[in-house]
Amino acid sequence: MFENKESEKTPLNQLGEFGLIEKLTKDFRSSNAETLKGIGDDAAVLDFKEHKCVISTDLLIEGVHFNLSYMPLKHLGYKAVIVNLSDIYAMNAVPKQITVSLAVSNRFPLEALEELYAGIKLACELYKVDLVGGDTTTSTTGLVLSITAVGDAKEDSLVFRDGAKENDLLVVSGDVGAAYMGLQVLERENEVFKVNPKNQPDLTPYSYIIERQLKPEARKDIITLLEQLEVVPTSMIDISDGLSSEILHICNNSGVGCNLYEDKIPLDPTVISSCEEFKLDSTLVALSGGEDYELLFTINQKEFPKIKGNPNLTVVGHITAKSEGAHLVSRNNSKIPLTAQGWNSFAKA
Repeated sequence: MFENKESEKTPLNQLGEFGLIEKLTKDFRSSNAETLKGIGDDAAVLDFKEHKCVISTDLLIEGVHFNLSYMPLKHLGYKAVIVNLSDIYAMNAVPKQITVSLAVSNRFPLEALEELYAGIKLACELYKVDLVGGDTTTSTTGLVLSITAVGDAKEDSLVFRDGAKENDLLVVSGDVGAAYMGLQVLERENEVFKVNPKNQPDLTPYSYIIERQLKPEARKDIITLLEQLEVVPTSMIDISDGLSSEILHICNNSGVGCNLYEDKIPLDPTVISSCEEFKLDSTLVALSGGEDYELLFTINQKEFPKIKGNPNLTVVGHITAKSEGAHLVSRNNSKIPLTAQGWNSFAKA
């Protein structure tokens, strides 16, 4: 996937903390007027004037959130940025800056971290965000990566989880379940590799779902689309922990119930075929898989003509009274209570 570099590796202790920071961030340039002062001082200085500042942070730990056996460092850097930008877009806000904090063991040479930062830089360039600071330290347990994203929005355009109203439509962008199935393929092939290191699997049939796992994208385009369509969601969240978990977040925060229709859930054909191969139920994967980073939102029914027929958006259900509860309406029209079975970082293995 990446060029194999056989050149001599540079131990981090040759650089020191500040030398490392300077080395890794020397090619980053600020592109937002709000960034008054970025890297190089005790703190960054941002100026949003009349706009509201939106902040989100995420922590990724080796062995818990990623496996470097199949996650290239460049992809990890890119994905780490994306998962934070997705949270900002889920507020109907625009990300402007990020900070990167890193704890790393001595098994990583400088060149490995340069690969990591190459992915961070690519995400910054594509999504037009500025790297403005962070921290580095040593780790005895592998790689720990924490990114904080800062964005801004006008007060009247911010969207929270608590605005869904009875009879609103429940809408999802893109498709769901692909990232989870990509992970299943990677985990399977990693186990095969342990037994037979010479094995070179053909992953071409799984390229879409593997890319969704290793290199997801934040749905900046959906925020732009909604603005162009003059549609302001009543509530919104990104799908990081599974569709059912995110729906329940909206329902609980808004004090409502919902009906989610099984036959409306958007699934890519590769997801369906890989679910059959792994003998998994595709609906369960869509509900509980997570890491899709699509946007789930609600809109007033009067907005439906504006999104009708748009290939990027699917109406998957509607909001009901809280007393009716949150349900999945199956293909045979039976109602099954929705449960949050997505990612739980504190669950036992």
